[in-house]
Amino acid sequence: MMHKELYLFVDGKPQKTVIRNYSHTDFDSLIDVQRASFPPPFPEELWWNKEQLAEHVIRFPAGALCAEVGNQLVGSMTALLVNMDDYGDNHDWETITGGGYIRNHNSNGDTLYVVDICVIPEYRKTGIGKWLMQSMYETVVQLGLRRLLGGGRMPGYGAYAHELSPENYLDQVISGERKDPVITFLLRCGRMPAGVAHHYLEDEQSNHCAAIMEWRNPFI
Repeated sequence: MMHKELYLFVDGKPQKTVIRNYSHTDFDSLIDVQRASFPPPFPEELWWNKEQLAEHVIRFPAGALCAEVGNQLVGSMTALLVNMDDYGDNHDWETITGGGYIRNHNSNGDTLYVVDICVIPEYRKTGIGKWLMQSMYETVVQLGLRRLLGGGRMPGYGAYAHELSPENYLDQVISGERKDPVITFLLRCGRMPAGVAHHYLEDEQSNHCAAIMEWRNPFI
């Protein structure tokens, strides 16, 4: 199980932070994190619900992480194990995450698949998102998995969808011609592009597409 202590710098001041596995006692706080991270007009029904969170901690607690500063949760990250041969390259979020319930978690899978990562606005420039990602990389290594994989939204793409394919947009982000708030973050975390999934999720900003981004276990 994960329990990591570190310091985040908030307005230049260090704040002791813990990254750990979340549990049933964190459910209300995790929903508060979702509420702060995805305010209206984001649909409330797409925030985590307690039934989903219960599935996470029962089926795969190693993939259920949160970040805590003092007595406040400031971020979370969730993943499950899959065998990608069961889904193919052009998969969608709903299918591969079981609608966020991860009931399709495969304990024999070789890929740690990211379901969600979110950080409340006040802590988004502290590096905690990168630390959560690093903690999932450590889970990949600890479990002897092949890689971490997940679909990254491309919220900057919608404005260019009339002139660029999602593949071309991703190429331009990788070449440095454009910046995308999600894909650029994932690149900074060490994730590498592995393709584009069309109709990945209902997301007008991304024109419903996602970049499939991976991190390979360097010890395998």
